[in-house]
Amino acid sequence: MSTLLLALAAGAVIGLALGALGGGGSVLAVPALIYLLGFTPAAATTASLIIVTATSATALYAHATSGSVRWKTGALFAAAGIPPAVAAGLLAGRLPEAALTAAFAATAALAAAAMLRTPATDRQSKPVRPARAAGAGAGLGAVTGFLGVGGGFLAVPALVSVLGLRMRAAVGTSLLVITVNSLAALTARAGAHTPLHWAVIAPFTGAAILGAWDGKRLAGKISGPTLQRIFAAALLAVAALMLTDALH
Repeated sequence: MSTLLLALAAGAVIGLALGALGGGGSVLAVPALIYLLGFTPAAATTASLIIVTATSATALYAHATSGSVRWKTGALFAAAGIPPAVAAGLLAGRLPEAALTAAFAATAALAAAAMLRTPATDRQSKPVRPARAAGAGAGLGAVTGFLGVGGGFLAVPALVSVLGLRMRAAVGTSLLVITVNSLAALTARAGAHTPLHWAVIAPFTGAAILGAWDGKRLAGKISGPTLQRIFAAALLAVAALMLTDALH
């Protein structure tokens, strides 16, 4: 399959995941760029931030039109993550590629476990505690900057279990967090001289944006638990692949 077709196919899947689950597509973008499209880990993490920023902003708009974004909670959560995202983004450029790959594998496995543990059904809302929101947001920002992912695969479980949002609101709000964190981490890497292959990144991003709209519609047709189980299985496969690669 040609590079263009691979980029389009991978972008569509990642956009679909972001639109449907409010996260997850970003953690698949890096391995797709590395193993399917030949990017180095450093280039893949930077390229993924470009793709995720554009795609999550599009998906955010789609969810906002249906009223499923909690703007104040999301803004606090995201703002707390900006400094750690910038600092971690600077640190990531100084680490060996094998270390980044192993860290990504561990994070993917953690995300899978979080998806399996967090119920996808609506639950009663509870008051949001600013300190808890800031702490969770700071941790997520560090992961975003370090690994070049949007963090939605961890944001959704955190918004549900830590902050008490209902699942539909957590999905929409996570897209606000992803957009802000990804943009902050991308800004931190702006001075790095990492080669970017725009002939691959542009079609990848375009397909992801279109996929995000389809994902928003898909979320209303397939049950949340089914979507989460499918995605958790995919994450575990990605984690196993990348950990094996890092150990060789």
